[in-house]
Amino acid sequence: MEQKQPQQPSAAFIGASWTALIIGISAFIIGLWNAEMELNEKGYYFTVLMFGLFAAISVQKAVRDQIEGIPVTNLYYGLAWFATILSIILLTVGLWNADLLKSEKGFYAMAFVLSMFSAITVQKNTRDMKLTETKDDQNKERLED
Repeated sequence: MEQKQPQQPSAAFIGASWTALIIGISAFIIGLWNAEMELNEKGYYFTVLMFGLFAAISVQKAVRDQIEGIPVTNLYYGLAWFATILSIILLTVGLWNADLLKSEKGFYAMAFVLSMFSAITVQKNTRDMKLTETKDDQNKERLED
């Protein structure tokens, strides 16, 4: 199977990805800061957000590694997916049982989804930039020889 060479992401796509990540995380945290809930509840939602971001990036990395032929153990791959799904379930259960308006619940859910998606995109862009940078360096070395 022929491997497709990644292209350098455009500056606009990189900027949009980082902007979405910052907006998603900031909105979620500002919402928590202003929420009238106990500090332990705020800590729960913040921890679920951080856990979800890490888990989503782990899934993206594992999937990308497999595509590029880098060995990934089934255990790591499974744990990454399990953690991602678990973070979504934890947020869903927390919001379902929270004493919040439906609009507030929707706000947290959308900020969470935006943050997770943009974290995956930022990680993908970072990896693509590094890979194209490495390829460019290798090409320069070949031309100099």
